[in-house]
Amino acid sequence: MRKKILLSASLFHAFDDAASVIVPMAFPILYSQQFLILKYSHIGILSNLELLTTFIFQIVIAHFSDRFEYKSMLFLSYTGICLFLVLTTFPTNFASFLFLYVILRVFTSFYHPLGIAWVSKTQPSQGIDFAMGIQSGSGNLGVFLAFISAGFLAQKYNWKLPFLVWSALGIFLGTASVLAVRKVSSKRRENLKLDLSSWLQTLSKMRHSILGLIFGGACWSTTVYFAPSLLHHKFHVPMGQTGAFLASWIGLGTVISYFFGALARRFGRSKICLTAFSGSALSLCLLGMASVKELAVVGLFLFGTFLFLVYPALQAFVGGQVAEKNQTQAFGLVANIQLIAGATMVLISGFVSDRFGISSPFLILAALGLLVTLSYGTRLFKLSG
Repeated sequence: MRKKILLSASLFHAFDDAASVIVPMAFPILYSQQFLILKYSHIGILSNLELLTTFIFQIVIAHFSDRFEYKSMLFLSYTGICLFLVLTTFPTNFASFLFLYVILRVFTSFYHPLGIAWVSKTQPSQGIDFAMGIQSGSGNLGVFLAFISAGFLAQKYNWKLPFLVWSALGIFLGTASVLAVRKVSSKRRENLKLDLSSWLQTLSKMRHSILGLIFGGACWSTTVYFAPSLLHHKFHVPMGQTGAFLASWIGLGTVISYFFGALARRFGRSKICLTAFSGSALSLCLLGMASVKELAVVGLFLFGTFLFLVYPALQAFVGGQVAEKNQTQAFGLVANIQLIAGATMVLISGFVSDRFGISSPFLILAALGLLVTLSYGTRLFKLSG
């Protein structure tokens, strides 16, 4: 049963995360064509509103999750994603594009509070690092494939084709994910009452992970929404090559995520986490300060190597700190903290990029990374002392 649940979660995580980056890959093209997106602040507004939508719906989904079967909610999610990937190719103005994109993000809001929690609840404590690395790496693999396919398809044909291709792929991946758990029930004998005190208690249990989650959420969103424009507009990298570079970024993250369990056993989860924060901050400095394409690409690749150790490490910390009955609630909070951080950062990034240039968001992230490193390093030193 555990293997089937991990397989289902991994397949769906791959598609869900792929769908979340397909649309942003079109942003540099639309900006260059001055069609739908006319300035960087439009990207910030689009990104901010869709992330806030995801934030709201992840709370709703986590609250009502025990009343429905996981496989039923998974089916609703992937059919909605496939439908709205197609519909998002039809708008002729910014308002209608924004509306359809926000609806699409409603349907991508299911996995993170549900899928990660179900994996966490069904894995033994000694296997949670391995399972979190596998499901996290699978999401990264989906993003890798989305980046590389979207870049080349958009460059060779048009910005709409990647949407249509991934809608078709989603039908296959979503169906396979549902079939993997068709005989497994996620229903509880008793529904858990999730009142305000329960949310606050769960938040308190995971308080030491909050600053890291803020950094991780801000990094992911800013990279997905603004790194394509950084490469395409500042360094004049063609969209096909831009997609390949971003695919390599996530590809390095995918590989390192799959090895997280082994690394955590060898060096300890806390040391891996601190290394990931400090390495991310330094590589962001290189990415933001680069004056030539080659240095920017090196910074991006190093960033991918370190950043994607952050997610399974923090997820494993949360899974070990929170009681089994509160896991869905906890991972809903994990996702929402990251979303709020990401939504805030991308909104700031849009206006800052218009004023100071497209590199500026990555320098802000570097400063945040150094702050997080100091905070976690101080805490780790106190605990070891």
